[in-house]
Amino acid sequence: MNSGTGLVLTEPRSFERRSFGLPDVGEDDGLLRIEACGLCGTDHEQYTGHITNPHAFIPGHEVIGIVEELGNAAADRWGVSAGQRVAVEVFLSCRECAQCRSGLYRRCERNGLATMVGFTDADTPPGLGGGYASHLHLRPDSMLMAVPDELDAVTATLFNPLGAGIRWAVEIPETQPGDVVAILGPGVRGLCAAAAAKEAGAGFVMITGLGTRDAERLALAPVFGADLAVDVAEIDPNPALREATGGKADVVVDVTAKAPAAFAQAIQLARPGGTIVLAGTRGTPETPGFDPDHIVYKELRIFGALGVDVTAYRNALDLLVAGRYPFEELPRRVAGFDDLEPLIQLLAGERSGVPPVHGVFAP
Repeated sequence: MNSGTGLVLTEPRSFERRSFGLPDVGEDDGLLRIEACGLCGTDHEQYTGHITNPHAFIPGHEVIGIVEELGNAAADRWGVSAGQRVAVEVFLSCRECAQCRSGLYRRCERNGLATMVGFTDADTPPGLGGGYASHLHLRPDSMLMAVPDELDAVTATLFNPLGAGIRWAVEIPETQPGDVVAILGPGVRGLCAAAAAKEAGAGFVMITGLGTRDAERLALAPVFGADLAVDVAEIDPNPALREATGGKADVVVDVTAKAPAAFAQAIQLARPGGTIVLAGTRGTPETPGFDPDHIVYKELRIFGALGVDVTAYRNALDLLVAGRYPFEELPRRVAGFDDLEPLIQLLAGERSGVPPVHGVFAP
């Protein structure tokens, strides 16, 4: 095969299927045959234009695939070989700048947001820079993680949201055994955050959702570590948490998307001296009910979280293999090139119906 196929987002709500010549692989790069690419809120926000890009691009950043070709230097750098199934880190790292050497490669001086998988210019050769494609060009600054043989490609795409759950619900807030953790948003990342918190020894985990769209997800929450699932359309989570635990949350993790009132709710749920992690985006500068004085009165710690890191991703792969949570049984829909757009429209709320908990593209 001398060419690959990619689904290019030329402008909001406009996909174009294109053929791309496969690149000649040198000493420092490689070529991945994509098996599956998980979908998340970023995908449908790119589709609708809530997240903008100045150029046409192939979206998709939760990539699992088989290494088809790689150079000798790349093989040594990545620690993988041709024919191996790998997960691809979204961010690239030069491995040389001060940020990369300190472990904060999301702020790499040579890369950062501009070279993320699923965001690069499709018109700059070789153009295969995102997960909605048959192949992904593995640039020299790429980072790969070997996928254990026990995991199929579709389940393995959960390395990304589960890695996020581990970083956002455990690593950033330094969650301790016995902590009370409240998670706002019961999507795949919220469920992963619940499992990660429980795995870290959290004494009580509450997860919240809103209405019919979240009903199935809230029903699933107990098998992913949640002790209490609350539909905020019917129940005020503050007295519900107080009744269940006798107090408030040590850690609140907000993974909601386009839910501007959630931040104020997070502040209400947190105990004095507690920690809030904001990982979901508001989509608006408005924050209904937000009173900044409560941050002062409670002496809260508030962290913003962008992305994950390879340590959390590797821990996520290990947790998936352990099988303590039924991730392989998540309600999901797998779409190919021809039916991916309707799935993204469903996730974006632009098509009637309840979206699956886990959406996956598989070429």
